[in-house]
Amino acid sequence: MLSTPEVVNKNYDLIYEPAEDTFLLLDLFEELQPYFVTKKFNHKTPLVVEIGTGSGIVSTFINKYILPKSVIISTDLNPHSCVSLISTNKHNNPQSSNLDAIRTDLVSGFHNNSIDILVFNPPYVPAEYIPSVEDAEKNEYNWVDIALNGGPEGMDITNKLLDRLDQCMSVDGEAYILFCARNKPDVVVEQFKRKNNSNFSVERVIHRKAGWEELSVYKFQKLR
Repeated sequence: MLSTPEVVNKNYDLIYEPAEDTFLLLDLFEELQPYFVTKKFNHKTPLVVEIGTGSGIVSTFINKYILPKSVIISTDLNPHSCVSLISTNKHNNPQSSNLDAIRTDLVSGFHNNSIDILVFNPPYVPAEYIPSVEDAEKNEYNWVDIALNGGPEGMDITNKLLDRLDQCMSVDGEAYILFCARNKPDVVVEQFKRKNNSNFSVERVIHRKAGWEELSVYKFQKLR
């Protein structure tokens, strides 16, 4: 079993604390390690993007064990998360120089068709209110709510990404997106396919019951 990266900055009042959904992603990528060892990326250095890096342990894990020869860019609206990612990666991978953080919204700032591997543990908790960045800048304890709250169906933020997935992913690129059962992922997938996304294959790659939650990760692969 691969060891979980140690988080250096554990100020969980300001950043999302690693939880069952985080560890589900780590377990998935550990299972996929042999696959990524042999995967070809059109003879180029792959670009890996994690959206909403939180503490930074998922990107750090991928960097250390799964795709150490990739370029990894992790994004977050929360400046404390960006700092946490850098410190967590430096602590666990002191020799690495292939990872950085960008404070941005979802995939803003990336060229079209550039992302080879995308990882997203979105704000999926159903909630009527999603704090804005301005709210968080006035009261920094709102940053964690931004990481958690996904709107009335828990899908407001995920849907924004799905609408941009074809634009941002490279051909043969793979997006790994986490859902809870209350998001109705099977319905989401069918809706995604009906929106002119026939060039994607979609499959559930891991599923786990975690307390009162049922969590799944779906792989969206751009075929052409």
